[in-house]
Amino acid sequence: MAAPARRRFAPLGTTVEGMPSVQGIVFDMDGTLCEPQNYMFTEMRLLLNIPPQSDILGHIDTLPAAQQPSAHAAIREVERKAMAKQIPQPGLTTLMRYLDERAVPKAICTRNFETPVRHLLETFLGEAAAFDPVLTRDFRPLKPDPAGILHIARQWGLGEDASGVIMVGDSMDDMEAGRRAGAATVLLVNEFNRALAEHECTDLVIGRLDELVGILEKGFEGGRGVGAGADGQGVARGEAFRKYNNK
Repeated sequence: MAAPARRRFAPLGTTVEGMPSVQGIVFDMDGTLCEPQNYMFTEMRLLLNIPPQSDILGHIDTLPAAQQPSAHAAIREVERKAMAKQIPQPGLTTLMRYLDERAVPKAICTRNFETPVRHLLETFLGEAAAFDPVLTRDFRPLKPDPAGILHIARQWGLGEDASGVIMVGDSMDDMEAGRRAGAATVLLVNEFNRALAEHECTDLVIGRLDELVGILEKGFEGGRGVGAGADGQGVARGEAFRKYNNK
């Protein structure tokens, strides 16, 4: 199988012949906008009595219709308790402020339900960063199907073309959904997902959200799991973001 073409975007606010412009950025939530809460999934699988690594929502979809509401209620309760422990990702507010200043459209596509998503936005961002649309697990089919990203592209007036979109996430579902939609993909790397840095569906890797500022300022240049200026761990390092960082 041929290696995917290197994804490139012109620096924001510029026109470069032969290089497309970024049309918008889609974010996952858990593990992307907030720090990973992987313990939730262990608790959910125990409640549902399913093996580790099983697709939780996929399992619920296979249950008899009469059993599905109680199963959904059980995992929602786990998420409600976990949302009180949400920690925003480093660089979250810096990146959101930068994207708002540059009028870059932002959306969320997550397998979480709406309540923890709203809690994160209201608690850590308020009205400072408007995401539109926000797709939760009520939107079907779920990631890794590309339907959510393509729906967002249509909402942004891009038709069926998501080639100007960047999908930022922390899971294989995020990378696969982005690749299948035709979007560029950015992996926010952590201790749990480092193996995905070299996956063929990953265009670029960052270690914190505000690294995207420098990347977008200088021009997005992807590769097989490493970005421009990547260090030995395959984590892209931006510099221009520092002037936006108030920490």
